[in-house]
This record gives sequence, C-alpha cells and structure tokens, in this order.
Amino acid sequence: MTSETEVLRHRPALALMLLLLLACAGATPGGAPPTLWDRHDPKLQRALEDALNGVNRDYLIAAEKGSWGFALVDVTDLRRPAVAWINPDQTFYAASVPKLGILLAAFVLIDEGELTLDDSTRDSLRRMIRNSSNVDAAKMYERIGAPRIAEILERFGLYHPERGGGIWVGKSYDKTPRWKGDPLHGLSHAATAMQGANFYYGMLTNRFVSPELSAEMKSILGEPQVKHKFVKGLEGRGARIYRKSGTWGSHHADSGVIEYDDRRYIVVALANSPRGEIGLRQLIAIVDDLMEARHRR
Repeated sequence: MTSETEVLRHRPALALMLLLLLACAGATPGGAPPTLWDRHDPKLQRALEDALNGVNRDYLIAAEKGSWGFALVDVTDLRRPAVAWINPDQTFYAASVPKLGILLAAFVLIDEGELTLDDSTRDSLRRMIRNSSNVDAAKMYERIGAPRIAEILERFGLYHPERGGGIWVGKSYDKTPRWKGDPLHGLSHAATAMQGANFYYGMLTNRFVSPELSAEMKSILGEPQVKHKFVKGLEGRGARIYRKSGTWGSHHADSGVIEYDDRRYIVVALANSPRGEIGLRQLIAIVDDLMEARHRR
C-alpha cells in the first residue's frame, strides 16, 4: 500500500502530469478563452458576405484590392465566440486606434503596481480615448515609454509577426521623432482587424488585467465624444458603445464592443478610402441589422 508520505512526495509530479494532459487536450485548468482565429464561423461568414453584397463598396474599397480589413466577433456567449472576417490579418495605418495599445500598457502597469490609477490618470486616459486627445496620448506614451508599450503588446500577442503584425505604437502622438516603425511594415501607428478584435476580447475575458481593472478599462472606452463612423451609424438604435476610432487623410478606422440587452459583438474596420467615414457609418448599420437578425427569437 502506498503511504501518505509517498503520495505527498509525488504530488508535484502528478500535478505536472495533469497539466501536460490538459495541454495535450487543448485545455487549461482555468478554462482559458479560445483563440479567435480558431473560432471562424462559416454561417456567420456567409451571412456577412450576403449582407455586404448590397453595399456600395466604392465607399470602402478604393481602386486597389484589399483596401480594407474587417473582423466581426459575436461575443454574446463569451466562451463561444463566433468570428467572420475580410482581410483579417492585413496591416493598415490605423491613426488613433493604436491608442488602445497605450491604454492597455497603462492598465498593465497599474495592475503590476507601477502606475497609480488616480483621478488625474483616469481623466487623462478618458480624454485620450473618448476625445482622441493627442496631448494626453503623448503624455502617457512618454510616461510609459515606447519599448515598454511594445513589450506589453508583444507579450499578449497583440503584435505578432506570424499573424501579420497587429497593434503597434511606434511614435508618440506629437511632433517628437519616431521611435520605431512596426517590424513588418514600418508603420508608426498600425493595426490589423483581428488584433483589434483580440484586444477587445481579451479585455472582456479579463485576459490582460484583473476583472476590476478590465471593467475600468471598458468604462474608459464608453461615452465616445467623437460622434462619427460607428457612433453616427448606430445613432438612435439604443446600443451601448465602447470604442476607439481613428482618422488620418484617407485612412479611416473604427473599432469597439457593441452591446444590447440580448446580444453583444466586437467589430473592427480599417479602411484606406477617401470616403471611408461614410462607408464605415454604412457598414456598422448593416452589421448591426445582421446581428439583430442572428439573435432574433
């Protein structure tokens, strides 16, 4: 008979064996959320493509093929996300959308005790996101440091060369010289649609910081003060919107979590088109109709 002492002696080895078995089965002890790339949903993809057949694509697609990227994630059930996409891993100049990277880095440092979420910091982060304040973005960028922001984005896989890149903040939002362009494309402020979606999904599933800080981060993304693109397209529908948009020249981007009482979805759109603002406004209305129909009782 095995003695209690022998069981205790071998407990670490048994725990290691259990972890290895869980890894081989594609599971984790805490039931980690699935990877969004693995959750592509053919039914949602067909519905998205059918819905977009009626869109005047000149608003989104300029002369060149692949002038926009898009990711849609139904997260009504967070444990079972359903994903549809168009050019999901294509990198775009994303203007102010990569301020999400600064926001994430700030909250990671708060979670790790290196930064304090006092009233001044909270107000500055709100202005950076809700009003898209370049002044506040530049202050926080310098406060954290460009290398640290890049390290945090890479740590959580939000910038990954094998996935086409992702969210990158290689320059402050002021006139100071650029620190570094993104490794794959040399862009100062870059994003892909899927990595934008991964940011929001990670926030909703508390992947980056504590649940309390995740809720704070989401709150900062609420009450958008720049009322164009997605916000304008959803006007009057009663949606709760948590978002970050960006505009520079012909580069138009919007991203966020859209919530109703019976449904919730993530949507990220990146476009290089002179009429991209109108296109994104039109796109979100069509997507919102699609998601309403998907969850209609």
